[in-house]
This record gives sequence, structure tokens and C-alpha cells, in this order.
Amino acid sequence: MSSVTELTPGLIGIGDNVVDYYVDQDIYYPGGNALNVAILARRAGLANSAYIGIVGNDEEGAHVRACLLAEGLSDALLRVAHGDTGKAEVTLVNGDRVFVRSNKGGVRKRVMLRMDQEDLDLIARMGHVHSSCFSYIEPELPSIRTVAQGLTFDFSTGRDAEYLGAICPLLTVAFLSASDLSDDETDALITQIHSMGAPMVCVTQGERGAAFSTGTKIIRQGIVKANLVDTMGAGDAFIAAFLASRIEGASIEDALPQAAAFAAKACGWAGAFEHPHPGGERRLRI
Repeated sequence: MSSVTELTPGLIGIGDNVVDYYVDQDIYYPGGNALNVAILARRAGLANSAYIGIVGNDEEGAHVRACLLAEGLSDALLRVAHGDTGKAEVTLVNGDRVFVRSNKGGVRKRVMLRMDQEDLDLIARMGHVHSSCFSYIEPELPSIRTVAQGLTFDFSTGRDAEYLGAICPLLTVAFLSASDLSDDETDALITQIHSMGAPMVCVTQGERGAAFSTGTKIIRQGIVKANLVDTMGAGDAFIAAFLASRIEGASIEDALPQAAAFAAKACGWAGAFEHPHPGGERRLRI
């Protein structure tokens, strides 16, 4: 594992980490979009990947830290605050993982993550940052964008116009999830996101794959057949592999099928990237 001072151009995930508690199994797994993308980019072959976030001073936070180290990432920029790590309850519905409820990020929402000069220096050196709408990092995005070569952001299923309008002008790629929309509706959403300032837009559509817009054309990427174990984190795996490929110099046309293949591979893992931990139902009540 490299120390953060040795990292060269790569990807930094900044913001959200949680543990996903599988109610039906009494097991929890590490997760969270920004954490997943940082770790899965490393699994996808990106040499330099880092994560900046906050965990609580609890057993779940210690497990997130241990998983970060086990995956070869540094824990030097992981903050620990007094309180609960972000937790989400997940159940199984027709073979798909469905979120039931959460503690809204736990201590991460109360303390909120702020960038210091060390963080900004690392961002400038590595170049590429990914975050999400679950990260409570919005006030820091302008300063991050000032030093970052690229800033990507996952809005998940959120489509609030005011929120999109505030974030999109800062981005190089906006990611959204819209399996509920038809292709025509997806194209209209893409047009809206472009009009708000995002130069490139990627909308994942579940079993229908993804639509990526360069601003001049829309590329549709189908799914790759998977040996399905768990769909948790498949969308994050798509983002991670796409970004890893692009950082390493691949064209958009080449990066998209690589992302689809890696998302299919991720469906063969339990949790977003494995590392199960016994739950303890009473302790994990939210």
C-alpha cells in the first residue's frame, strides 16, 4: 500500500461511506458510493486510488477502516468522529437489494467533511475526484473543482432542479440512475442536465444498460450477462471502471464496455465489494 504522499495521478473518492446491514442475513458489508468507487476503481486496475471520508468511533467504523486497508488504500485521510458510522438497512425483494431505512449518514451528517490544504494538495496531484449526493460535501465542491482536473458526481435517482443546477456547472461528468424512465425520457433528462452545465452525462438504466452523452451524441451501452449473487454496488462498479479506464487513457467508446463488464463481475460478489461482518441485530437497529 502506498502512502498518500507517494500517490501520483489517479482517482479520489470523497464523501460517503456506510455499512449496509442485510436484515435477512444479520450481516453487514462496507459501502457508500464514494467509498465503493474508490475501492472498485482499484479492483478494476487503477494503480492509484484514495478515499477521504468520516467514520464514527464504533465497530462499524473500524470495519470500514480495516476494509480500506485490506483493499490496498491508505487510511491516512479517513477521519474518525464521536458518533455512529453511516448505516443502512437492506432487504431482498425479488432477487434485488432494496434499501429500507438509514441513519442518514450518521456522524457524517452532523460533523460534515471539510477539505484542508493537505486534501487539496492531494487532489491537485491526483487530479480526479468522485463524490455523490449522499456525501454532505456540497459546500466544498467549488474549492475541490478549483484544483481538480476532473470532478464527477453521482446524483443517484435525485432530480431536484435547484440541486442539479447548483452542482452541474462544477462537473466534468454527471452520473444519474433512472431505470424508471423510458429511453425518450432518459434523453430528455440528459438534455436537462446538459442545460444546467454538465458537459457529459451518464444515466444508468438497470437491466437496460446505460446512456452516455458527450454533448454531441448519445452512446447506449448494454449490460453484460452476470453470474448474479448480489446487485449491490453494480452501478458504482460501472462508474469506477469507467473512470479508471478514462484516467488510464481509454476513449469513451472503449471505456463503456469495460465498465459494463466490470459491473457484471461485481454482481458476482456479496455486498458492494465483499468483506462481510456479523451484524448483531440489536446493536444495528437504526
